[in-house]
Amino acid sequence: MENTMSDKLIFESYSLNGLLLKNRMVMAPMTRSRSNNPENVATELTAKYYGQRASAGLIITEGTFVSEEAIGVVNVPGIYTTAQVEGWKLVTNAVHQEGGAIFAQLWHTGAYSHPDLHNGKKPLAPSTVNPDQQVFTAEGFKPSEEPQAMTLEDIKRTIRDFKQAAVNAFEAGFDGVELHGANGYLLQQFFSQNTNKRKDEYGGSVENRARILFEILDELKEVVDINRVGVRLNPSLHGIMGILTDGETIALYDYIITRLNDYDLAYIHLIEPFTDVSENPDAVQEVARHFRKLYKGAIIINRGFNKETANKVLNDNDANLVSFGVPFLANSDLVERFMTDAPLNQPDQATFYTPGEKGYTDYPILNKSHS
Repeated sequence: MENTMSDKLIFESYSLNGLLLKNRMVMAPMTRSRSNNPENVATELTAKYYGQRASAGLIITEGTFVSEEAIGVVNVPGIYTTAQVEGWKLVTNAVHQEGGAIFAQLWHTGAYSHPDLHNGKKPLAPSTVNPDQQVFTAEGFKPSEEPQAMTLEDIKRTIRDFKQAAVNAFEAGFDGVELHGANGYLLQQFFSQNTNKRKDEYGGSVENRARILFEILDELKEVVDINRVGVRLNPSLHGIMGILTDGETIALYDYIITRLNDYDLAYIHLIEPFTDVSENPDAVQEVARHFRKLYKGAIIINRGFNKETANKVLNDNDANLVSFGVPFLANSDLVERFMTDAPLNQPDQATFYTPGEKGYTDYPILNKSHS
């Protein structure tokens, strides 16, 4: 009997703070760079892509920029203009027509950007630390440059931008929003001592470096249903985007995640280590297991899961939901393939960020005639 349970848990419905999900499989946010139009608007093609994947219990969109200042990649749909909100309505309608649920991931890339994306101006970041990354611009990849350190007014404006983006997302019909606090982008640049050299109330102590996240959440609480807000965090990120773990990293994430209990969020979305941190005393080795002890709400876990490992983490009660990235990219019917143990399409990496349908909406789907 127990074996049957372990195989099926991933397909069971789940109540996410009152939002009923038809299964525990989440489509993770993935940048696809398909909004290659002057206003960076989601299109009918975007709607088709997400609609195809609506059998997931929950879809989290690719990061969507909260303002022009937030941009760090070309051809990504934003959520700060009327036209962009209208574009996202196509997407939410397509997903809801298929009985799916969808959250918008609110994104600001901070230092991970390039002056080409900001009319020649330096991107804004907590401090003047160059992440030393290749940035995708209209002229191809270019090396990142030293950003401009944000003033207090820049920080306040950015908090307001997240607030307005959340309002816009609900107006566009999203079921909720996820704050992107992971993968070395703006919020994580504040969290990390290596990228945050500030001497004011946003730098120094653990509480100060985490401050911007809680100020955004406090603002969101005023205008949207906080039960429909998630937060994505990558606690063990090291050596990527200029982020390094240090002697305070575990304490910082323990503080953030414990304090998030006060907000009654939809979920926290955690990422297991990107790299081998087994020899790193400053990194959490097993992210879901470690933070499950601290966090009372729903946890989504991500990082290279398959059907078996996903069922295991759910059965161990280290997480409530599992998010899949690339498998959903290449298999719009991933849920059905897992249910029937069908083989998976292999992703075509050459088309991850190219315009058009190829490698986006044209992956083969299972022949439905047998069902």
